[in-house]
Amino acid sequence: MTAKILVIEDNPANMKLTILLLDYAGYQVLQAGNAAAGIAVAREHMPDMILMDIQLPGMDGLEATRLLKADAATRNIKVVALTAFAMKGDEERILAVGCDGYIAKPIEYKDFLAQVAQLLTVEGPAS
Repeated sequence: MTAKILVIEDNPANMKLTILLLDYAGYQVLQAGNAAAGIAVAREHMPDMILMDIQLPGMDGLEATRLLKADAATRNIKVVALTAFAMKGDEERILAVGCDGYIAKPIEYKDFLAQVAQLLTVEGPAS
C-alpha cells in the first residue's frame, strides 16, 4: 500500500519541489498552504505522515503539531518538521513539541527521500 503524505508548506517553490520528489518516489501526496488547512486535511484524510513547515503564516507548525498530537484522532500520524531552522537546539525544541522527526531545508533530494522512507517504517513514539 502506498503511503499517504500531507505536505504543509506556505512557500510555493518548496511545495512544488517537495510534491515532485514525493510523487516521483510513488507516494500519494496531499497539500495545504497553512496550518489550519493542514489540520483540516489531516483530520479528513488521515495521512501516514505530515511534512510540516515550522514557519507558517498565522499558526506556526509547532502549534499545529501540538494540536494534532493532542487530538486522539490524529495523534498517531507521524509529523516531521521540514524546516530551515537548523541552529543548535532547534531540532531538540522541535522534537520536544511532539514532532516525530526533523528534516532541514534546503533539502537534498536523495537524503530527503531516504529520511522519509525511514521515518515511515519507524514505529511512532511510545504513548
